Amino acid sequence: MTTDLSPVDVLIIGAGASGAAMAWSLADTKMRIVCLEQGDWMNPQEYPSSGRDWESRHFSDFSISPNRRKRKTDYPINDSDSPIAVANFNGVGGSTILYAGHFPRFHPSDFRVNTLDGIADDWPLNYETLEPFYAENDRMMGVSGLSGDPAYPPKQSVMPPVPLGKSGSTIAQGFNEKGWHWWPSDTAVATTDYDGREKCANLGDCTGGCAQGAKASTDITYWPHALRAGVEVRTRARVREITVNDDGMASGVYYYDENGDEQFQPAEVVVMACNGVGTPRILLNSKSERFPDGLANSSGLVGKNLMFHPYASIQGIFDKPLDGYKGPGVCIWSQEFYETDLSRGFSRGFTFEINRGRGPVATAMTGLFSGRIPWGEGHHTKYRDLFNRIAGMVAICEDFPEEHNTVTLDPDLKDSDGIPAPKVTYTLSENSRKMMDFAVERGSEALRAAGARDIISEAPISVGGWHLMGTTRMGTDPQKSVVNEWGRSHDVKNLFVIDGSIFVTSAGVNPTRTIQALALYVADQMKRRLANLFD
Repeated sequence: MTTDLSPVDVLIIGAGASGAAMAWSLADTKMRIVCLEQGDWMNPQEYPSSGRDWESRHFSDFSISPNRRKRKTDYPINDSDSPIAVANFNGVGGSTILYAGHFPRFHPSDFRVNTLDGIADDWPLNYETLEPFYAENDRMMGVSGLSGDPAYPPKQSVMPPVPLGKSGSTIAQGFNEKGWHWWPSDTAVATTDYDGREKCANLGDCTGGCAQGAKASTDITYWPHALRAGVEVRTRARVREITVNDDGMASGVYYYDENGDEQFQPAEVVVMACNGVGTPRILLNSKSERFPDGLANSSGLVGKNLMFHPYASIQGIFDKPLDGYKGPGVCIWSQEFYETDLSRGFSRGFTFEINRGRGPVATAMTGLFSGRIPWGEGHHTKYRDLFNRIAGMVAICEDFPEEHNTVTLDPDLKDSDGIPAPKVTYTLSENSRKMMDFAVERGSEALRAAGARDIISEAPISVGGWHLMGTTRMGTDPQKSVVNEWGRSHDVKNLFVIDGSIFVTSAGVNPTRTIQALALYVADQMKRRLANLFD
């Protein structure tokens, strides 16, 4: 039996990076805003870093892979037809719970890749349009960094940068030897007490949830402010489909509550904030007589143009002890190879994100799998040769939109509520392969220049699909995009999308800072147009 609930003005689906920013921004309108989140509120005392088994839990209930994690609040994803597996998290805060806090902005060039390089399409907006929303988000999240990075236009940081530590200083010296750009990373990690949050205490397990509260996840940044302003969050609310009325407008959603009971929530405005896999999943499942191929899909592009960012990992083994796992995982970056140089054999480029070492269990597993730590005689000696002596980088490689990279509905696999699971079909482009090979070569050069005696590399990282983009792209042409230049569906005038699925291109940096700036921008556009929002 379905329960019909009282109507709301704005219904946001997803309480992660974008949903939280949108809810906070719209709260000052005094509209009735409800956010549905299929996960739970997180208890920091339950994060892995609160216990001695923190590393092993990265392979169980706090794995970045929902297929491995299998929490009640997760849904399965069929990514067997992809060399890169999806990584995400379901809960208030979304994937900001498990991200590393690496927090770069897009570059101005990232919005103009067609004009500059003849690739894909230009965005319907530019860096200058988003800059004030980047700045607003930086204040809300609390960004640490150092002003003056020559790779970017001028920007201010809220707090001082994360210390470089032994790992960052060592690898920075390698970049200096090569004459390559590096700079202290912008991070969503508090280096001073900020907005009721304590500064980083160097627990070192940022990707397992920050028990200290220093890493900026939206459950502790945006949501407390939004709740005080009157926004309601309902957890354990898994949305099945969006409904439409006779006028072709979104009328509300069907969802299952924590008891498995079906609820119908009417709404004047529906906002999708479910990431580049979750959003097309719901839209494709929202079929009707008016929208037989899924909601807002007259272009046929819902679920197409999936972009991941193929990751290359390059780690060095050093003779001297470094930081190990102590401190935030990220400390410096290099964008020496960010812009197109066709002499390299590929278009566009990547960011080197330098990371500190590994914990004791990860060190042991790395050594065993690579054959560097034998069983029996010499086992402990070889382990000591690796522990606290590994540091390196990942290359975040720009991924191009290609229609054959898709999110569809699996015909057989379903979640615990019987909703079709998403199926991911993805292939690495030749450009991506060449870029990763180049990144491994250059990263190895920098590490050897820094003193590394051996190199461990992996490209692509198999469980590396953190960045889910492009599957409901924005644009001015309804035949070539799903939403317009301010996130409104071309087909359904009261349906908005604000997560990474609206990205036109992926850039060569982590997307969260840009996702949130876009969410704030769309919210601002909605507020400016309240009187004629559906015209």
